[in-house]
Amino acid sequence: MPIHVRAEPGDYAEAVLLPGDPLRAKYIADTYLDDVVQRNAERGLLGYTGTYKGKPVSVQGTGMGCPGATIVFEELVQLGCKRLIRVGTCGGLQPHHQLGDVIVALTAVPADSTAMHLVGNEPHCPTASWPVIHGAVHVAKEVGQELHVGSIVSSDLFYNPDAGQYERWSKRGVLAVEMEAAALFTIAALRDVEAGCLLTVSDIVVEGEFKRITDDELRGAVDRMTKIALDVAVSDH
Repeated sequence: MPIHVRAEPGDYAEAVLLPGDPLRAKYIADTYLDDVVQRNAERGLLGYTGTYKGKPVSVQGTGMGCPGATIVFEELVQLGCKRLIRVGTCGGLQPHHQLGDVIVALTAVPADSTAMHLVGNEPHCPTASWPVIHGAVHVAKEVGQELHVGSIVSSDLFYNPDAGQYERWSKRGVLAVEMEAAALFTIAALRDVEAGCLLTVSDIVVEGEFKRITDDELRGAVDRMTKIALDVAVSDH
Protein backbone atom coordinates (compact mmCIF):
# COMPACT_ATOMS: atom_id res chain seq x y z
CA MET A 1 0.00 0.00 0.00
CA PRO A 2 1.40 3.45 -0.91
CA ILE A 3 2.09 5.93 1.88
CA HIS A 4 -0.13 8.83 0.82
CA VAL A 5 -2.77 7.28 -1.45
CA ARG A 6 -3.86 4.60 0.99
CA ALA A 7 -5.31 2.07 -1.40
CA GLU A 8 -4.63 -1.33 -2.88
CA PRO A 9 -4.10 -2.24 -6.56
CA GLY A 10 -7.50 -2.45 -8.18
CA ASP A 11 -9.07 0.19 -5.94
CA TYR A 12 -8.46 2.84 -8.60
CA ALA A 13 -9.51 2.63 -12.24
CA GLU A 14 -6.87 2.73 -14.96
CA ALA A 15 -8.14 6.22 -15.91
CA VAL A 16 -7.95 8.96 -13.28
CA LEU A 17 -8.94 12.63 -13.31
CA LEU A 18 -6.61 14.79 -11.22
CA PRO A 19 -7.92 18.10 -9.89
CA GLY A 20 -5.62 20.02 -7.59
CA ASP A 21 -8.41 20.77 -5.14
CA PRO A 22 -9.47 17.65 -3.19
CA LEU A 23 -12.95 19.15 -2.73
CA ARG A 24 -13.24 19.40 -6.50
CA ALA A 25 -12.44 15.69 -6.62
CA LYS A 26 -15.38 15.11 -4.29
CA TYR A 27 -17.59 17.35 -6.42
CA ILE A 28 -16.70 15.47 -9.60
CA ALA A 29 -17.35 12.12 -7.93
CA ASP A 30 -20.68 13.24 -6.45
CA THR A 31 -21.87 14.96 -9.63
CA TYR A 32 -20.72 12.73 -12.46
CA LEU A 33 -19.88 9.23 -11.23
CA ASP A 34 -22.15 6.31 -10.39
CA ASP A 35 -21.50 3.63 -7.76
CA VAL A 36 -18.92 5.83 -6.08
CA VAL A 37 -16.57 4.47 -3.41
CA GLN A 38 -14.16 6.73 -1.53
CA ARG A 39 -10.65 5.28 -1.82
CA ASN A 40 -8.49 7.80 -0.01
CA ALA A 41 -8.62 10.55 2.59
CA GLU A 42 -5.00 10.49 3.79
CA ARG A 43 -3.73 14.06 4.37
CA GLY A 44 -6.99 15.36 2.93
CA LEU A 45 -6.12 14.01 -0.54
CA LEU A 46 -9.61 12.81 -1.34
CA GLY A 47 -9.89 10.06 -3.95
CA TYR A 48 -12.86 8.20 -5.41
CA THR A 49 -13.66 5.43 -7.87
CA GLY A 50 -16.94 4.95 -9.71
CA THR A 51 -18.29 4.61 -13.22
CA TYR A 52 -19.03 7.11 -15.96
CA LYS A 53 -21.25 6.00 -18.83
CA GLY A 54 -20.83 2.48 -17.48
CA LYS A 55 -17.02 2.52 -17.51
CA PRO A 56 -14.71 2.64 -14.48
CA VAL A 57 -13.00 5.93 -13.72
CA SER A 58 -11.39 7.49 -10.66
CA VAL A 59 -10.80 11.03 -9.48
CA GLN A 60 -8.02 12.00 -7.08
CA GLY A 61 -7.07 15.36 -5.57
CA THR A 62 -3.37 16.21 -5.84
CA GLY A 63 -2.94 19.42 -3.88
CA MET A 64 -1.03 22.40 -5.27
CA GLY A 65 2.46 22.36 -6.74
CA CYS A 66 4.65 19.84 -8.52
CA PRO A 67 6.52 18.37 -5.50
CA GLY A 68 3.42 17.21 -3.62
CA ALA A 69 1.46 16.30 -6.74
CA THR A 70 4.34 14.13 -7.95
CA ILE A 71 3.89 11.90 -4.89
CA VAL A 72 0.29 11.33 -5.93
CA PHE A 73 1.22 10.65 -9.56
CA GLU A 74 3.85 8.10 -8.57
CA GLU A 75 1.58 6.29 -6.15
CA LEU A 76 -1.30 6.10 -8.62
CA VAL A 77 1.05 4.48 -11.12
CA GLN A 78 2.08 2.03 -8.38
CA LEU A 79 -1.61 1.20 -7.99
CA GLY A 80 -1.96 0.39 -11.70
CA CYS A 81 -3.35 3.63 -13.12
CA LYS A 82 -2.45 4.13 -16.77
CA ARG A 83 -4.22 7.31 -17.97
CA LEU A 84 -3.71 10.38 -15.79
CA ILE A 85 -5.58 13.54 -16.78
CA ARG A 86 -5.13 16.76 -14.87
CA VAL A 87 -8.24 18.95 -14.71
CA GLY A 88 -7.34 22.29 -13.21
CA THR A 89 -7.45 26.05 -13.40
CA CYS A 90 -4.86 28.39 -14.83
CA GLY A 91 -3.90 31.94 -15.54
CA GLY A 92 -4.43 32.78 -19.20
CA LEU A 93 -1.46 34.51 -20.80
CA GLN A 94 -2.76 35.56 -24.21
CA PRO A 95 -4.75 38.74 -24.94
CA HIS A 96 -7.43 36.81 -26.84
CA HIS A 97 -8.25 34.61 -23.84
CA GLN A 98 -11.57 34.95 -22.08
CA LEU A 99 -12.34 33.93 -18.52
CA GLY A 100 -13.78 30.41 -18.60
CA ASP A 101 -11.94 29.34 -21.76
CA VAL A 102 -10.67 25.75 -21.89
CA ILE A 103 -7.04 24.95 -22.73
CA VAL A 104 -5.54 21.61 -23.72
CA ALA A 105 -1.81 21.45 -23.03
CA LEU A 106 0.62 20.09 -25.60
CA THR A 107 3.72 20.68 -23.50
CA ALA A 108 4.51 22.29 -20.15
CA VAL A 109 7.57 24.50 -19.70
CA PRO A 110 9.22 23.22 -16.47
CA ALA A 111 9.54 26.50 -14.56
CA ASP A 112 9.45 24.32 -11.46
CA SER A 113 12.56 22.29 -10.70
CA THR A 114 10.68 19.05 -9.89
CA ALA A 115 10.45 17.92 -13.50
CA MET A 116 14.10 18.71 -14.09
CA HIS A 117 15.21 16.78 -11.00
CA LEU A 118 13.32 13.76 -12.33
CA VAL A 119 15.49 13.70 -15.46
CA GLY A 120 18.79 14.58 -13.81
CA ASN A 121 18.62 18.20 -15.04
CA GLU A 122 19.14 17.15 -18.65
CA PRO A 123 17.37 19.22 -21.34
CA HIS A 124 13.80 18.03 -21.32
CA CYS A 125 10.42 19.02 -22.80
CA PRO A 126 7.53 17.62 -20.71
CA THR A 127 4.90 16.61 -23.26
CA ALA A 128 1.33 15.33 -23.01
CA SER A 129 0.31 12.04 -24.61
CA TRP A 130 -1.07 12.40 -28.11
CA PRO A 131 -4.11 10.12 -27.58
CA VAL A 132 -5.27 12.37 -24.74
CA ILE A 133 -4.68 15.57 -26.71
CA HIS A 134 -6.41 14.19 -29.79
CA GLY A 135 -9.25 12.76 -27.74
CA ALA A 136 -9.93 16.07 -26.01
CA VAL A 137 -10.00 17.98 -29.29
CA HIS A 138 -12.29 15.37 -30.83
CA VAL A 139 -14.74 15.36 -27.90
CA ALA A 140 -14.79 19.16 -27.72
CA LYS A 141 -15.58 19.37 -31.41
CA GLU A 142 -18.46 16.94 -31.01
CA VAL A 143 -20.06 19.01 -28.24
CA GLY A 144 -19.25 22.40 -29.79
CA GLN A 145 -16.80 23.49 -27.10
CA GLU A 146 -14.08 25.84 -28.31
CA LEU A 147 -10.56 25.00 -27.14
CA HIS A 148 -7.12 26.57 -27.13
CA VAL A 149 -4.36 24.02 -27.76
CA GLY A 150 -0.69 24.75 -27.16
CA SER A 151 2.11 25.04 -24.65
CA ILE A 152 1.66 26.02 -21.01
CA VAL A 153 4.12 26.68 -18.19
CA SER A 154 4.27 24.99 -14.78
CA SER A 155 5.49 27.46 -12.19
CA ASP A 156 6.55 26.93 -8.59
CA LEU A 157 5.21 30.35 -7.61
CA PHE A 158 1.61 31.48 -7.29
CA TYR A 159 2.52 34.94 -6.00
CA ASN A 160 5.29 35.68 -8.45
CA PRO A 161 7.64 38.55 -7.51
CA ASP A 162 8.75 38.85 -11.15
CA ALA A 163 5.73 40.62 -12.60
CA GLY A 164 7.35 40.82 -16.03
CA GLN A 165 7.70 37.06 -16.36
CA TYR A 166 4.07 36.63 -17.44
CA GLU A 167 4.58 39.07 -20.30
CA ARG A 168 7.75 37.27 -21.41
CA TRP A 169 5.95 33.92 -21.41
CA SER A 170 3.06 35.47 -23.31
CA LYS A 171 5.33 36.86 -26.02
CA ARG A 172 6.85 33.40 -26.50
CA GLY A 173 3.40 31.98 -27.23
CA VAL A 174 2.78 30.21 -23.92
CA LEU A 175 -0.96 29.94 -23.38
CA ALA A 176 -1.27 29.64 -19.62
CA VAL A 177 0.48 29.23 -16.28
CA GLU A 178 -0.37 26.54 -13.72
CA MET A 179 1.55 24.46 -11.17
CA GLU A 180 1.50 20.69 -11.83
CA ALA A 181 1.51 19.59 -15.48
CA ALA A 182 5.27 19.52 -16.15
CA ALA A 183 5.79 16.97 -13.40
CA LEU A 184 2.77 14.94 -14.52
CA PHE A 185 4.00 14.71 -18.11
CA THR A 186 7.49 13.77 -16.94
CA ILE A 187 6.30 11.03 -14.60
CA ALA A 188 4.08 9.66 -17.35
CA ALA A 189 7.00 9.49 -19.78
CA LEU A 190 9.25 7.82 -17.23
CA ARG A 191 6.61 5.30 -16.13
CA ASP A 192 5.19 4.61 -19.63
CA VAL A 193 1.63 5.76 -18.95
CA GLU A 194 -0.59 8.32 -20.68
CA ALA A 195 -1.00 11.86 -19.35
CA GLY A 196 -2.91 14.93 -20.35
CA CYS A 197 -3.94 18.28 -18.95
CA LEU A 198 -7.13 20.28 -19.45
CA LEU A 199 -7.35 23.72 -17.85
CA THR A 200 -10.02 26.32 -17.26
CA VAL A 201 -8.89 29.95 -17.46
CA SER A 202 -9.76 31.30 -14.00
CA ASP A 203 -7.54 34.37 -14.21
CA ILE A 204 -6.03 36.47 -16.97
CA VAL A 205 -2.58 37.87 -16.24
CA VAL A 206 -1.44 39.74 -19.32
CA GLU A 207 -0.75 43.30 -20.47
CA GLY A 208 -0.34 44.47 -16.87
CA GLU A 209 -3.92 43.59 -15.93
CA PHE A 210 -5.27 40.90 -13.59
CA LYS A 211 -8.83 39.65 -14.01
CA ARG A 212 -10.49 36.90 -11.92
CA ILE A 213 -13.51 34.78 -12.80
CA THR A 214 -16.57 34.76 -10.52
CA ASP A 215 -17.34 31.63 -8.52
CA ASP A 216 -20.51 30.89 -10.51
CA GLU A 217 -18.77 31.34 -13.86
CA LEU A 218 -15.90 29.16 -12.69
CA ARG A 219 -18.25 26.36 -11.66
CA GLY A 220 -19.89 26.31 -15.09
CA ALA A 221 -16.57 26.44 -16.93
CA VAL A 222 -15.07 23.65 -14.82
CA ASP A 223 -18.16 21.53 -15.51
CA ARG A 224 -17.66 21.94 -19.26
CA MET A 225 -14.00 20.98 -18.96
CA THR A 226 -14.74 18.02 -16.69
CA LYS A 227 -17.26 16.50 -19.08
CA ILE A 228 -14.66 16.57 -21.88
CA ALA A 229 -12.02 15.02 -19.61
CA LEU A 230 -14.36 12.25 -18.47
CA ASP A 231 -15.23 11.32 -22.06
CA VAL A 232 -11.53 11.17 -22.90
CA ALA A 233 -10.77 9.17 -19.74
CA VAL A 234 -13.21 6.39 -20.59
CA SER A 235 -12.66 6.38 -24.37
CA ASP A 236 -11.10 3.42 -26.18
CA HIS A 237 -8.85 5.56 -28.43
